[in-house]
Amino acid sequence: MEIDEKRLYEAAAEGDVKTLQELLQKDGLILDRLLSLTCLNETPLHVATMRGHVEFVKLILTQNPHIVAELDFRKSSALHIASVKGYIEIVKELVIVNPEMCLVRDRDGRNPLHLAIIKGRVEVIKELIRIRPSAVLATTNDGDNVLHLCVKHNQLEALKMLMEMISDHEFLNARDGDGYTILHLAVVDKQIETVKYLLRNNKIEVNLKDDNGNTALDILAQSRRDINDLQIGDILRKAGGLRAKDISSSNTQNFAKFPNNESSVPHSISHDYAQKHDLSGDWLSKKRDAIMVVASLIATMAFQAGMNPPGGVWQDNEEVDSQGNSIQMPHKAGEAVMAYSHPKSYRYFIRANTIAFVASLSTILLLISGLPFRKKLYMWALMVIMWLTVTSVALTYGISIYIVTPKKDREQLGQVIEISVTVWCSVMALLLLGNTIRLVYKWLRKKQQSRKSEPRKSANSFHVNVC
Repeated sequence: MEIDEKRLYEAAAEGDVKTLQELLQKDGLILDRLLSLTCLNETPLHVATMRGHVEFVKLILTQNPHIVAELDFRKSSALHIASVKGYIEIVKELVIVNPEMCLVRDRDGRNPLHLAIIKGRVEVIKELIRIRPSAVLATTNDGDNVLHLCVKHNQLEALKMLMEMISDHEFLNARDGDGYTILHLAVVDKQIETVKYLLRNNKIEVNLKDDNGNTALDILAQSRRDINDLQIGDILRKAGGLRAKDISSSNTQNFAKFPNNESSVPHSISHDYAQKHDLSGDWLSKKRDAIMVVASLIATMAFQAGMNPPGGVWQDNEEVDSQGNSIQMPHKAGEAVMAYSHPKSYRYFIRANTIAFVASLSTILLLISGLPFRKKLYMWALMVIMWLTVTSVALTYGISIYIVTPKKDREQLGQVIEISVTVWCSVMALLLLGNTIRLVYKWLRKKQQSRKSEPRKSANSFHVNVC
C-alpha cells in the first residue's frame, strides 16, 4: 500500500494521468484512504496544483471532490496554491467543486484572493471575485485589506481593477493595522504612478490622517529621502494636500469666519467631518511636546539626584585628628554620604530614582518612535510608564525629605509620608485598573461589533461591480 501511495505522489508531481487511472482501477478508495489514515503535509492535489497539471487535477476532483477542502501544514488549500501560481484553469476547476474555498484563510489570515493580489494574478482575481464577491471584505492577520495588499506589493493593475469594482467610500479609505490608508502607503513607498492614480479618484481623501495624526504630506516629510519626493509633494499639493498643522489652522480660520452660520461652513470642515476624521488632532498630538518636556525634566532631576544624593558626597579619603595625623576613612571621595549614614534608606532611594530615570527615558523614546498612539493599547502603555515615572519620583522625594529631616521630627514626618505614599499608590492603582478594564471592554465591544457589522455591510452597503 505504501508503494501505491508513493506512486500516486510521483504521478501527481509528473502529471501522469495514466498512472493515476491505473492506481484508481486497482484501488478505487486510495484517495479516501490516503486522506483518512495519514497525516500528510500535502495531498496529491496540492502537488499536482503546484506543478500546474490541469488534467490530473480534474481527474482527482472527479474521483474525490472532498479533497479540495484539505489543507497543508500552512493551512493552505490547493486553491491558495493555484491562486499564487496564476493557474486560472485549475482555479476554475477548484471553485466549481467548492466555491466556499474562496473564503478559507491560511495561517497568516490570507484567502486565495489575497495571494492572487500579492502576485498580481489579474485573471485569477476576476474569477475569485466573480465566484465569491465577499472575499474582498476579508482582512489579513496584519489588518490589510485587498487594496492595502495591492499597494504594499506594488500591483497597480490589480489596484485599478479592484477600485473600478469597489464603490464603498469607507473601504477605499480604510486604514491598515499600522493606521495607514492606501494613499499613505503609496507615499511611503514612493510609488508615483500609484499616487497619481489614487488622487484622480475623487473618493480618496488626500488629507485623511493616519493613527499618529499625520497627513500624506506629513508622512512624505518624515519618510526616507528620495529623488521622487518633490514630484510626489507637488502631486499631493495640487490635489489639495495639506500638512496636519495647516489643516488645524485652516479649520480655525474658517470657523471664525462663519461663527453663527453653521450652514455656511464648507462641508470639508464641517463638525461631523472633523469629528469623524479628527481634523482637530487627538489629545496626544496636542500634548506630545508638553509630555516630552515633562519627561525630559524628570530625567534631568533623576540624574542630578543620582549624582548628588541627599547629604552630598564625601570630599576626601582621609581626615586629620587633633594631633595633625591623617586617618584613613572607610569611604572614598565621591561616594554618597547617605550610603554610609543611612544604608537601608539609600538602597530604596537609588532604586526609586533609577526607575524614575529609566521610565522617563522610555517615555521620551516612545514619543519619538512614531508609534500610532491613537490606538488604545499604545496609550495604555504610555500611561503605565508615566504612572511608574511619577510614582518613583514621589518615592524618591519621600525618602530624601525623610533623610534630611532632623531626628526629632522624623517620626511625625514618617507617618505623613507613609499615608501620602499609600494614598498615592492606591489612586494610581485604581486609575490603572480602571483604564485597563476600559481598554479590554472597548476591545471586546469593537470585536463584537465588527462581527455583527461585517455580514450586514456585505449585504447592504458594500458594492462590488463584477464584470
